[in-house]
Amino acid sequence: MEQGKILIAEDNDLNRETLAQLLAEDGYKIKTVVDGREGIEAFLEDKFDLVITDLRMPNVDGLEFLKYIKQTNRDNLVIMITGHGTINSAVEAMQLGAFDFITKPIKDDLVKLSVNRAISFAKLRSENISLKEHLKEKQTFDKLIGYSDCMKKVFDTIEKVSSSDSTILIEGESGTGKELVARAIHFKSDRNCQPMIAVNCGAIPEDLLESELFGHEKGAFTGAIRNRMGRFELAQGGTIFLDEIGDMSPALQVKVLRVIQEKQFERIGGIKTINADVRIIAATNQNLEKAVAEKRFREDLFYRINVIPIHLPALRERGSDILILANHFLMNFNKLKKKNVKRIANEAVTYLKQYPWPGNVRELQNLIEMIVVMKEEGEICVEDLPPKFHNIQKTRENSSNIDITDEGINFNDYVNQFEKNLLMKALKMSGGVKNRAAKLLSLNRTTLVEKLKRLDIGDGWVE
Repeated sequence: MEQGKILIAEDNDLNRETLAQLLAEDGYKIKTVVDGREGIEAFLEDKFDLVITDLRMPNVDGLEFLKYIKQTNRDNLVIMITGHGTINSAVEAMQLGAFDFITKPIKDDLVKLSVNRAISFAKLRSENISLKEHLKEKQTFDKLIGYSDCMKKVFDTIEKVSSSDSTILIEGESGTGKELVARAIHFKSDRNCQPMIAVNCGAIPEDLLESELFGHEKGAFTGAIRNRMGRFELAQGGTIFLDEIGDMSPALQVKVLRVIQEKQFERIGGIKTINADVRIIAATNQNLEKAVAEKRFREDLFYRINVIPIHLPALRERGSDILILANHFLMNFNKLKKKNVKRIANEAVTYLKQYPWPGNVRELQNLIEMIVVMKEEGEICVEDLPPKFHNIQKTRENSSNIDITDEGINFNDYVNQFEKNLLMKALKMSGGVKNRAAKLLSLNRTTLVEKLKRLDIGDGWVE
């Protein structure tokens, strides 16, 4: 079994052949040259895990060869061998980057020990680099997949804002992946070696949320039998992710505002002021501007957290990503469930693209998992989809089958009603935001506004 590739540069024929035979017996692939000049040529032509070079050789000596290797690839490992070993030459070789230094006469066990150490070190370093890159990739964009224009904009924003400490507000419907975006920002930031602490403000009862965020001192309230650190304290040096911040009570909003403004807080029942060295990323599925107008959310807090807004589009707004995501989930669940569901039939893809996905990416993920669990192999067909997908298709088919009676129909009335229904549905799907409704219908915003006026659709929608 090949253990690695080694280049040996040695002008003494006997030593060169002895080294080559010795290391070949251990499974290494060996290339030999007679001096440093040939060594450089061989180094340029091929990639070696390790270079073993004599110190004194004609044309180009070992030190010059070592310098060239380190200038070309500083990570390449080099072992220096000499029969003229002195403290000075050993120190100079090590200062130039040699991994090890052994002297002649060559002892087999010492050579093997030095080579094995070098190869093991190289493999370990390579594995560590690969692991770090893999972890970095997993920590940033794993499951955050998309090639649509709106997702490319999200990715670009993540790249730009990660290096700053500015507060970020991620807006998007439930299931769109807001926490994934927050984690991507954290792990691409300078704080990535420190914790990211997530808090779902909508899932924790109001009377407990304050303690979760700020901690408490022993005896601060009934049941506080010991001191407890809060999430802000646990996130020191890192990032705190306040999910569904729109569900936070006004009283607690005031305290979070103080942390953002003054970078300080106290535990419940405590008198010690704690500095808050944290980056805050907030997220919501609500329209906070509307909540501010309705006095349900503090205006000053809104502007504090909305320094850099990121809108995460709903799945229905990124139709070109539906098949990409579905295939990604299919591959993952096949591996996880040990199944062999190979593909999604074209007709089923059509149904997936026509469905409005109220549960967004999470709903698509759950659907693919369910189908993979229920099937052993083959392809995902229309028959595998739940009834709601078939109902959507029937509705579409019925809308295109308008009966014309003997008395005739009013063409303009039918067209206007159909157009009105489309506009109302798009406004509902976009939460009343006209820009998004226009995108859903592939219209310019001005065109949409003109149609709303012409069809007498009220202007009670949120801009």
